[in-house]
Amino acid sequence: MTNKILHLHILGICGTFMGGIAALAKELGFRVTGCDAHVYPPMSTQLEQLGIELKQGYQTQHFDDEPDLVIVGNAMSRGNVMVEHMLDRNIPYISGPQWLLENVLKDRWVIAVSGTHGKTTTSSMIAWILQYAKMAPGYLIGGIPQNFDNSARLGKAPFFVIEADEYDTAFFDKRSKFVHYRPSTLVINNLEFDHGDIFDDLTDIQRQFHHLIRIVPSNGLILSPKNETAINETLAMGCWTPTEQSDCTLGWQAQKLIADGSEFKVTFKGDEQGTVKWALIGDFNIDNGLMAIAAARHAGVPSAIAIAALAEFVNTKRRLELRGTVNNIRVFDDFAHHPTAIAKTLAGVRANVGDKRILAVLEPRSNTMKSGVHKNVLPLSLQLADLVFVYQGDELKWSVSDLIEQCQQSCVVEDNINLLVDRISEQAQAGDTIVVMSNGGFDGIHQRILAQL
Repeated sequence: MTNKILHLHILGICGTFMGGIAALAKELGFRVTGCDAHVYPPMSTQLEQLGIELKQGYQTQHFDDEPDLVIVGNAMSRGNVMVEHMLDRNIPYISGPQWLLENVLKDRWVIAVSGTHGKTTTSSMIAWILQYAKMAPGYLIGGIPQNFDNSARLGKAPFFVIEADEYDTAFFDKRSKFVHYRPSTLVINNLEFDHGDIFDDLTDIQRQFHHLIRIVPSNGLILSPKNETAINETLAMGCWTPTEQSDCTLGWQAQKLIADGSEFKVTFKGDEQGTVKWALIGDFNIDNGLMAIAAARHAGVPSAIAIAALAEFVNTKRRLELRGTVNNIRVFDDFAHHPTAIAKTLAGVRANVGDKRILAVLEPRSNTMKSGVHKNVLPLSLQLADLVFVYQGDELKWSVSDLIEQCQQSCVVEDNINLLVDRISEQAQAGDTIVVMSNGGFDGIHQRILAQL
């Protein structure tokens, strides 16, 4: 694909990935328009500031000014009126990942961050480390990185950092997105069953990850933790690339100096590299930080510079982000959408607050959570909270009330946001930490809680 195509229209433009594609296309000089079922901030604001024309909803009149090429988001399916119009009129189309490969990635040193958890945070860390080292990397991150102005940019060759998602590519390409990225440096943070709407089991996901491993060159590098059985099984299916692992004496290690993870010492092959002192907490962020330091080292950044960069790292929005403090009650927003992520988030908060109370507020919103795949392990993932509040959304296919009997602590279930806010506000006390967990907007519940407090 070349810049002879002047007008691109993006279906599903307000998703974090497709919004990033739009920003990159605009920077390359294309005319970019797009539409989405819901045009909403922060992505809509970012795109409008870039001069990208946004249209609400999916209507065939959006194609009246017929584009040269349609970039199809993976939320689109057959039956969508614009998809059917595109196919009937034979308008050229392509998936976002394929467009990205052909127009941006094919000549770059791609640093791809994959795994069930931590992709956005680790990608943001790596991009920031390279920026701090004056390498001006390109990047596409599935969130709003606070060390940068936008979620995506071309940057300067050779380095491009990308969050590598295993979700499928498009309605016409059921391979995982990340097989299009052709990384030279691959991070696999962890590997668990997720996306129950498109994968039958963990083996299905491991197969897709092995497709990715197959395309990493022999002069590249694969980074992963040693203690992840699912990753080790996948590597054992065949690996033709050097590997480095964390949590082992021959690889990367971290020693916590403060219990909540806000300070830790880094060693590599037994040699001390330095001490990270940062604003983040949680063992999961230590894991992310180690992977970021290791990936940056492969790109030529000395560990000491990477460690200095992390001291100035500001976490991505919605990753245990403090939204406000009222009457000595802190309210955090976290993207946790899987029982493991929920448990790790609460473990980090518990190490930070000690014996003070944690109020966990959960919206089971991801496709996998809505289907009930993880419902039996949810109570265990919430055990470090003192009080639990769960929202029974309209699209949930199971009764959250089943959790109440399994929870060790008090568990409140509501199907009305206003009532849920009332119950939380009634229970909250000075010194409490409220952690709101959802991969959606949760109807602005964070601000509602702060206002009511």
